[in-house]
Amino acid sequence: MASKQAHKRLMKEHADLSKAPPPFIYARPKESDILEWHYIIRGPPDTPYEGGEFWGTVIFPADYPFKPPGIKMLTPSGRFQPDRKICTSMSDYHPGSWNPAWSVATILTGLLSFMVGDEMTTGSVRSSDADRRIYAKRSHAYNILQPKFRALFPEYLDPNQAVDLPNMGDTPPKPASDVQPPPVPSTTESTGGTSPASTAQRANNAIEGLGVKVQQRQSQLETTSRPVLKAVVAALGLWMVLSWWVS
Repeated sequence: MASKQAHKRLMKEHADLSKAPPPFIYARPKESDILEWHYIIRGPPDTPYEGGEFWGTVIFPADYPFKPPGIKMLTPSGRFQPDRKICTSMSDYHPGSWNPAWSVATILTGLLSFMVGDEMTTGSVRSSDADRRIYAKRSHAYNILQPKFRALFPEYLDPNQAVDLPNMGDTPPKPASDVQPPPVPSTTESTGGTSPASTAQRANNAIEGLGVKVQQRQSQLETTSRPVLKAVVAALGLWMVLSWWVS
């Protein structure tokens, strides 16, 4: 039986979840036992579980929130062993790491994050992505065959008439490993300006080109000046001869 504090806390969390459930998660307590919660996780897009309907339980201790709950997934998923406790830092496998500030929403969001990863722990299994996609496709058919699921979630028995789970339209954030780093800034301004590096290179090219032109010009001048100098010397020599002869 739940303590007064546990009952009050879980009733408040139920009200909060009804108003603003986390993405891809729906949870509510059993009507006859506030400590027994049932959840449905909808497989997020871009994962092997996409479109799946994964049902499970969170069983709280009587002195919650001072002790952690036990967590199970009942629907076969290819990620967890059905109806077996899952070892996470937010479960009763690790009471020393439990934080009383954590809530049902925190626990199930953490479970979803753990589910889409590949870390192995007690209660998890190894499966290929192809197998997990098959489990996701069969998940609803499995759930509606379970009497307890039918009693707890009668509104989801007919997929053609069922109201979809709340807050199922959001796309979860990508993993950090998938986040692309920002592009390296170009050394050229977007306005069409030229970077210092390219300016220096162009200057060097211009200087080198100018040097070649100067050398060519000097060579041309030398080639052109030689005949002129010879003509001047000859003219001076002729003038000196004529001057001597006249005198």
